[in-house]
Amino acid sequence: MSNELLAYIGWLLRIYGYLIIARALTSWFPDARRHPIVQLLYQITDPIMIPASRFIPRIGMIDISPMIVILILFWISRQLTGDTGEF
Repeated sequence: MSNELLAYIGWLLRIYGYLIIARALTSWFPDARRHPIVQLLYQITDPIMIPASRFIPRIGMIDISPMIVILILFWISRQLTGDTGEF
C-alpha cells in the first residue's frame, strides 16, 4: 500500500479515537443522551464500543473499554503513519 493511503487510514483511526473520547465525556451528563448530535456520536461509535464493552470487564462501576479502545486505535494510527511521537 502507498504511504499516503496508510497515513489517511491512520488519520481516520485517530479521528475515530477522538469521537470515542467525546462519547466517554458525554456519559458524565445523563441528559446529553437525548441530544441529536450525541445520538449521532453513539451511532458512529457503537459498532466498536458495544463489542468492546462485552469483551472488556468493568472495574467496579467503571467501564474501562473506551480507554482500551482509544489506546489501541492511537497505537495502530501511529504504526500506520510512522509517527514517532518526537517533537
